[in-house]
Amino acid sequence: MAISTSHLLRQVQEAHEFDRDALFRYASANVAGFPALPPLSLSNSLRGIEAIVLFDKGVAPERRGAIYRETARALAALHSVDVDAIGLGKYGRRYNYCKRQVERWTRQYIASTGEGKSPRNPKMLELSDWLLQHIPSEDSSGVSAGLVHGDFRIDNVVFHPTEDRVIVFLTGNCPLLAYIVDVNLDNQQLEKGFELTGVPEGIPSQAEYLAEYCCASGTLWPANVWKFYVAFAMFRGASIYAGIHSRWIVGNATGGERARNAGNLANGLIDSAWDFIARKSVLPLQPPSDPIAQDNIKRFGGENEVQGLSEVNGRFVPSKKVVELRKKLIKFMEDHIYPMENEFYKLAQSSSRWTVHPGEERLKELAKKEGLWNLWIPFDSAERARKLIFDGRSYAVSNDAHDQLLGAGLSNLEYGYLCEIMGRSVWAPQVFNCGAPDTGNMEVLLRYGNKEQLLEWLVPILEGKIRSGFAMTEPQVASSDATNIECSIRRQGDSYIINGNKWWTSGAMDPRCRLLIVMGKTDFTTAKHKQQSMILVDIQTPGIHIERPLMVFGFDDAPHGHAEISFENVRVPAKNILLGEGRGFEIAQGRLGPGRLHHCMRLIGAAERGMQLMVERALSRRAFGKLISEHGSFRSDIAKCRVELEKTRLLVLEAADQLDRLGNKKARGTIAMAKVAAPNMALMVLDMAMQVHGAAGLSSDTVLSHLWATARTLRIADGPDEVHLGTIAKLELQRAKL
Repeated sequence: MAISTSHLLRQVQEAHEFDRDALFRYASANVAGFPALPPLSLSNSLRGIEAIVLFDKGVAPERRGAIYRETARALAALHSVDVDAIGLGKYGRRYNYCKRQVERWTRQYIASTGEGKSPRNPKMLELSDWLLQHIPSEDSSGVSAGLVHGDFRIDNVVFHPTEDRVIVFLTGNCPLLAYIVDVNLDNQQLEKGFELTGVPEGIPSQAEYLAEYCCASGTLWPANVWKFYVAFAMFRGASIYAGIHSRWIVGNATGGERARNAGNLANGLIDSAWDFIARKSVLPLQPPSDPIAQDNIKRFGGENEVQGLSEVNGRFVPSKKVVELRKKLIKFMEDHIYPMENEFYKLAQSSSRWTVHPGEERLKELAKKEGLWNLWIPFDSAERARKLIFDGRSYAVSNDAHDQLLGAGLSNLEYGYLCEIMGRSVWAPQVFNCGAPDTGNMEVLLRYGNKEQLLEWLVPILEGKIRSGFAMTEPQVASSDATNIECSIRRQGDSYIINGNKWWTSGAMDPRCRLLIVMGKTDFTTAKHKQQSMILVDIQTPGIHIERPLMVFGFDDAPHGHAEISFENVRVPAKNILLGEGRGFEIAQGRLGPGRLHHCMRLIGAAERGMQLMVERALSRRAFGKLISEHGSFRSDIAKCRVELEKTRLLVLEAADQLDRLGNKKARGTIAMAKVAAPNMALMVLDMAMQVHGAAGLSSDTVLSHLWATARTLRIADGPDEVHLGTIAKLELQRAKL
């Protein structure tokens, strides 16, 4: 509901003009720190306190940013006012504000244009139709009803004289119009806004400003409705300018000659609105991370406190290094990954599905330059590779200064905070070279490969030039028991001959896949845990046949894919054996720890994405007379989802911490718990999110069904629940016997 200040004042005290003297006398007497004002009239001028009211161009960038953020918080406070509690509930109407505003300004425009008036632009009427078709669902619910400021901008607020906080409003539709366009009656053309000319130093970006407002007001991130609100602001401005121009034509405009240009400005705003609507993306899908918390750290913490984040009480508090990497990663996801998801999906569903989207390779190069490449590599594995092939350096022989192949020197626990973010999109991990099965295969090479094998195979994967697959599972046996493997790897002179069938070899369909790590048996007669070996196989070797891509609940995950492969007398050099014959089971156990714990970390992120989409839907969708979010059953279910998610996150972090401190063997019990808990929790959350979305949740219009399919797969692909539960039970019984 909207109440202009002037209207409200007339309602409250119709016979009196607004008294600025009284306002400043009140502030002087009642606001702490406000200076005592001299006994002179300020009714006709604000001179004498313009340093408080006006935005000084000489203000330092830090303070300029603080002032803008404070205006966002002040606007949030205004919009959060309970109009009923302050006795204004009967002023205006709560429902359909946006719809009524569009209709009002359409009528205003039509009345101001036409014969003898400002020329009518048909695109304005088309814009009116578009707006009426895209009214946000919250408009009809009345859930967001509150006070609306009619002219909110930096020079319409009064700041405290010594602190960067707003103390008085001098009088929304859109306080961010200057970010998009800049209009002025003195200009001869519509000028570009901040986002095109560059945001002045210190002033937050549009997304940062909005995030500040949303955090302060508790408002949902408006990515899906932002086109409407910005287009409406331009629509309203165009109607106003058309009225000014019409008054100029008949000689009634107060702007004099400056009003001559108002018609051009109106048309410029109309064009800008349509340009804005035509954009594929106008906001990141998620807000920049926790702006208020970061601002408080800067304002109250100081450098020592920021550096000492790891010293804050609490077991799992990330270091400053991890916090900075996490911020960069979130921004990268918002700026590059989420906006490209639809494009990736389109290619994956087309006849060219088994090709790589050129945008993916571009993003990979950008990730390298941002220092977000190979973050998964544990510092101990990186140290071995550094000594073995890079002579102690972190860079490959290419001398590319950006190609830091061995990651950021993180522990498994530190990587957990980052891997979770990547898990929010099925497309993200591979962009950072942190996707399965490559990470597990690289881990095998880092830990068990010799120098020649690392140079031939590891370095190209580290560089992102090739990809890999892991061929273990077989269609004819229960492959969760690795002793059942039947694929044969027979020594013949200086070669090994491979025969057998594999399936669910993830990554083998990718045109960039060059390496397969194949698990088979070199000796069928020795002890059952000494029969298996692993060998490096070039996928282009004669005798390797890709039989078919396999579907996962209807998803073929192109271009990555999951292949069924046959090996017929495939001859591989003997030097390609990993660690020696009979060591395959040992290598497999080493691979099961860090690489598969990554799946758990990513599932936390997938569940968080599901929670976000679920809440957005519940706050905007009505059923049986009220919003879904108002139904008690929904509130109970989402609360349970949050409880399970947080429990699982702590368990995954604990597993990562034990992996770092105790090693894979001693941490295996907690790792097994995480592997059981994470996919089951994610399935619960994503199933709930799909339920809230109704039929849409089952479709490809959202990422939910794909995330759900991936989570369900991991209850098998990451080792069956029953195997992990057996491990947990065995360790529990052993403890009981001690």
